[in-house]
Amino acid sequence: MHRLPGLDLLRAIAIVWVMLFHSFIVGGLGPDFAWLSRFGWAGVDIFFVLSGFLIGTQVLRPLQRGESFSFRGFYARRAWRILPAFTIVLALYVLFPALREVPGLQPWWQFATFTLNLLIDSAHNSAFSHAWSLCVEEHFYLVFPCLAWWLTRRPSMLKFTGICVAIVVLGIALRTTVWLHDTALDPPRNWFLEDIYYPTWMRLDGLLMGIMLAALRVYRPQAWTRWQRHSNAVLVGGLAVACLALWLFRDRTGLLANALGWPLLSLGFGLLVFAGADQRSLIGRWRVPGAGWLAAISYSLYLSHKIAFHVVETTFGAQLQGHALMAFATYASAVLLLGAALHYLVERPCLRLRTQYAEPGQGNRFARIRHFRRDDRRHAGPSSSDGGANAWSGAAQVGSAAAEQGTSKSPV
Repeated sequence: MHRLPGLDLLRAIAIVWVMLFHSFIVGGLGPDFAWLSRFGWAGVDIFFVLSGFLIGTQVLRPLQRGESFSFRGFYARRAWRILPAFTIVLALYVLFPALREVPGLQPWWQFATFTLNLLIDSAHNSAFSHAWSLCVEEHFYLVFPCLAWWLTRRPSMLKFTGICVAIVVLGIALRTTVWLHDTALDPPRNWFLEDIYYPTWMRLDGLLMGIMLAALRVYRPQAWTRWQRHSNAVLVGGLAVACLALWLFRDRTGLLANALGWPLLSLGFGLLVFAGADQRSLIGRWRVPGAGWLAAISYSLYLSHKIAFHVVETTFGAQLQGHALMAFATYASAVLLLGAALHYLVERPCLRLRTQYAEPGQGNRFARIRHFRRDDRRHAGPSSSDGGANAWSGAAQVGSAAAEQGTSKSPV
């Protein structure tokens, strides 16, 4: 499988950033290096943009070509990708309370039904709370293919643009309304996480940005290619916009940050993803040793890193006090070892099984739904469905790089 190093690098940065942010559960990085972790929660938003782009490309490409689209195949591939490692980690949290970073854990069924982000009591049950972002992604996987199929029956750039603008504007209005309401509560409650940060409908900006990139790439390939000639300028612009958004988030719970910061941050990261998808850009040519490996195991790292932090802290925390370098090396080694074990013992074997049972070229194993634009019908032969789907399958691996290798995994 051909990978795009620029996107791998972004994924590696995202997972490292998230883990640095979560180091607060073992005391953080100390005052001299706190700046490294302060905005680490934003790594999740990089994951969201990547998911929107990579999954969006996989869904939109066959629809644009008038090829068959297997809903069952798509959901089966996602299940093989997400559920095995997630189930193992959830079982550890439920069955072995000593492994939890904090004692309180929401009921297991909220994790199993991916409703945690809508029901969590974050003040009392924050163990494995980083699974909230998996809930957002699962909701995206569930809804987007159906919505894309419906919208692309009669493709309209005006309709698509209108929907995107409406989602962004409604998101700004909704977050503003919730902020004004919740900040006036007396006594105050833990409203930021539960009412703004976790709910799916508040966190659509990153996924939407990725989908917009995918739509541009699939439906306007000439414009995509033309803009990629300026990918380094886009990269600089993305960094500038992301920095502006993070400046707004210097007060993470402030009104301006929560009204405008999320779409701005998603725009900045979207520009970085656009640049990363071009192998001729600076970020696309930059080979960082270990980045590809971190990207490949990022999902397992995301799921398990808090357990590793907690086990090291409870086992060796006293001995590591006052030895900053040794503490960092010990925590980092434990996180990488546990994440790698989960990846190689659970993730990879299940991905191999997926290729046997859930890949798109499995004939009529899965129910397929097919539709054509009017101008496609006269060109489509009776057997083009399976052949086209198989041909696109290879192209998708090249074009979307590690779409199946790394799922945005997120948290905070």
